[in-house]
Amino acid sequence: MTTPCEVHLYASSHDKAKQVASDILKASKHLEIKYNFYDQNSYLSALNQRKENRLDRHTQEILKNAQYFYKTTKGIFDVTVGTLKQSMQYDTIDKIEKSKATLSAYVGCEHFSIKKNKIYFSNPHTRIDLGGFIKEYAVDNAIKIVKKSKIKTALINFGGDMYALGTKPNGDAFKIGIKNPLNPTEYIQDVYLSNQALTTSASYERNQTIEGKIYSHIMHTQAMQTKILSASVLSPTVLQSGVYSTALMIDAKLEVPFKKIVVDEKLEILH
Repeated sequence: MTTPCEVHLYASSHDKAKQVASDILKASKHLEIKYNFYDQNSYLSALNQRKENRLDRHTQEILKNAQYFYKTTKGIFDVTVGTLKQSMQYDTIDKIEKSKATLSAYVGCEHFSIKKNKIYFSNPHTRIDLGGFIKEYAVDNAIKIVKKSKIKTALINFGGDMYALGTKPNGDAFKIGIKNPLNPTEYIQDVYLSNQALTTSASYERNQTIEGKIYSHIMHTQAMQTKILSASVLSPTVLQSGVYSTALMIDAKLEVPFKKIVVDEKLEILH
């Protein structure tokens, strides 16, 4: 998942915890390999290269969820922004911006459709990137594995995308710190999780600098509101939290049906 991943299990035995952790690792690695946007031999690349159009049950579920969230976020959360990543092969701002301007016409979930068990694209340029989707999906999937094993308490954390199952043995909820976007070694607020998901999107996470201009890993056809430094969302699933925390980085005024913690450039929390 290109990020540290942690699995904390409160099990009846070491062997049981080890087996469940192994099952989670196997399932997560499978998702990572299958939907790797940058691996030309991955299943997702085969779809993007139009070498394959058949969808298995899980991929149909994932892409239909992507279409749903595209609508609920008014087009902000969009798995086809991967189309724009083709522009990052250039080494000058001028070339990058010209390429993005051309490719923007092919961004949008309306450019692909699902009929029965097949995907159809409206053009040869649109690319699907599930990088902002699969890690969150993997955490939710890990929790399903934990629940199936009858373990009642766990904390799954894949690079800050986390879910707390149950409470600690002493009955306390899991205490999680929201990082200070201007100093990620500090925490700006604590939240308490029990049977709940939390994700945070932030401008400090990953970026690329070209000729002095910083390009965030969060790409979109709309201009990102730079005054928003981070956005955290608590919800019933990591997938929902991930979608809305990412979308809030683009539009902090977006209506979100869950608790949110949005931090502006003055380190003030917006509601």
